[in-house]
Amino acid sequence: DVDFDEDDRAELLATAEESLDRLARLVANLLDMSRLQAGALGVLPAEIGLEDVVPRALDELGPPAAGVDTDIPADLPAVTADPGLLERVLVNVIANALRYSPPGRPPHVTASAHAGQVELRVIDTGPGIPEDQWEHVFLPFQRLGDRDNQTGVGLGLALSRGLAEAMGGSLVPETTPGGGLTMVLRLPAATQGMAEGPQE
Repeated sequence: DVDFDEDDRAELLATAEESLDRLARLVANLLDMSRLQAGALGVLPAEIGLEDVVPRALDELGPPAAGVDTDIPADLPAVTADPGLLERVLVNVIANALRYSPPGRPPHVTASAHAGQVELRVIDTGPGIPEDQWEHVFLPFQRLGDRDNQTGVGLGLALSRGLAEAMGGSLVPETTPGGGLTMVLRLPAATQGMAEGPQE
C-alpha cells in the first residue's frame, strides 16, 4: 500500500542493484576459493595491459572507486595473466584499500616494470597492519581490526593471493611510507614470457 515517488523508487532500485553486485562478488569469490583449494581452478593466460584491466576493475567497484588515483605509465609492458582472474584480484585488493582509507584520502594505484616483472601497487594511508600480522590477512575469513561484520567476510585478500600465485605472480604487503598499507602485485611481463617461449 506504500506509494513511492520516482526518486524513492530510483534509490531503492540502486540500493538493490548494489547489494546484488556485492552478493555476486561474494559468491564468485567463494566458488573460486573452493576451486583453488581443490586444485581445479582454470587459468587462461593471455597478454594484457594494466591500462585496460585497472579501469575495468574500478568500474566494477562503482562510485566508491571514483576518487582512486592511478598512475600507469604509457610504456609499461603488458603482463601475462588470465584477464578475468586479474580483474578479480584488482577488485578485491582495491576494495580492501577503499574500506580502510580515511575519508578524503582514497587509495593510489601505481605500476612499474622491474627485471621481467610488472609491479602494481595499491597504496592506502589507513591504519595499516603490524608487520607481524601481515600473513594473517591472507587467511580465509580473517579480518583484522574490523569494527563491524557488515562489509565483507575476510575472503578477498586470501583469494587474491591464491589467484596471483596461480597466474605465476605474487601478492605481498608493504608498509606505506607515512602510515598505511601497500599491496604489491607482481606478474610476469609479457615480453619476458614471449622471449622465453621459443626456447622451451
